[in-house]
Amino acid sequence: MDIASAPVGSLQPCCCQLPKMGDTWSQLPWPGPPHPAMLLVSLLLAAGVMRSDAGASCPVLCTCHNQVVDCSSQRLFSVPPDLPMDTRNLSLAHNRIATVPPGYLTCYMELRVLDLRNNSLTELPPGLFLHAKRLAHLDLSYNNLSHVPADMFQEAHGLVHIDLSHNPWLRRVHPQAFQGLVQLRDLDLSYGGLAFLSLEALEGLPGLVTLQIGGNPWVCGCTMEPLLKWLRNRIQRCTADSQLAECRGPPEVEGAPLFSLTEESFKACHLTLTLDDYLFIAFVGFVVSIASVATNFLLGITANCCHRWSKASEEEEI
Repeated sequence: MDIASAPVGSLQPCCCQLPKMGDTWSQLPWPGPPHPAMLLVSLLLAAGVMRSDAGASCPVLCTCHNQVVDCSSQRLFSVPPDLPMDTRNLSLAHNRIATVPPGYLTCYMELRVLDLRNNSLTELPPGLFLHAKRLAHLDLSYNNLSHVPADMFQEAHGLVHIDLSHNPWLRRVHPQAFQGLVQLRDLDLSYGGLAFLSLEALEGLPGLVTLQIGGNPWVCGCTMEPLLKWLRNRIQRCTADSQLAECRGPPEVEGAPLFSLTEESFKACHLTLTLDDYLFIAFVGFVVSIASVATNFLLGITANCCHRWSKASEEEEI
């Protein structure tokens, strides 16, 4: 099957199929006695293959050293292609990158650190980290992310640190956004647009040590009680920026520190009505209805009398 007739799904990224040095030599026909020019070409070919196989090529505008690829502060609008395959630390910080293509990290199995802070990202493609099983540190701060979907960190079970801070449009974190990240120790969700965070999003993180949630417009209503109760029980094991986390609503608790709210603060959320309460409410509603009907009746009679009196006065004047 040639490339033109092959189905799209069967094509593999070329970066993952570099030829081996032994394969190159085995495919060369025996030329007979070595000619100096042929020997030079063969040596250059072998050197080039070895260089590619080691993944030592470096993208333009980037610096590469000891498996660290630094492409930061280069005013890039897109991610650089063809990184060294043995890259462990990739910095794309302080650029203008708006999108990351699907499968971009497929070939970089050794990646440990990915720095994408201070860019223009609004979302990440699904399955971006499917093959980044050794990724431990991920920085997505200072971007324009609006939500964290359920499959955002799929298969990235080695993550230890995630920074999602300073994403001012971040309004929603899916309850299963961090599912399976049992090694996660540091999570930064500070200075976003979060008004609510599901308890389910955090209770599956047994190794969580540091949680930053300050600087968000939290609405401390009844829906926040399960999360706050969970956080109070973990406050000894999980360091949180308690001084920076404040309520923006409802009005009665506006400006109050998030962690100052107690069970008493949510007492109204647990009020239940008895049968007598329902009967009293029904009785009051009935009385109000009767009073309303009577009032409307009296107003109607009064208006009718006024109309007749006015008509009679006009006839007398005539």
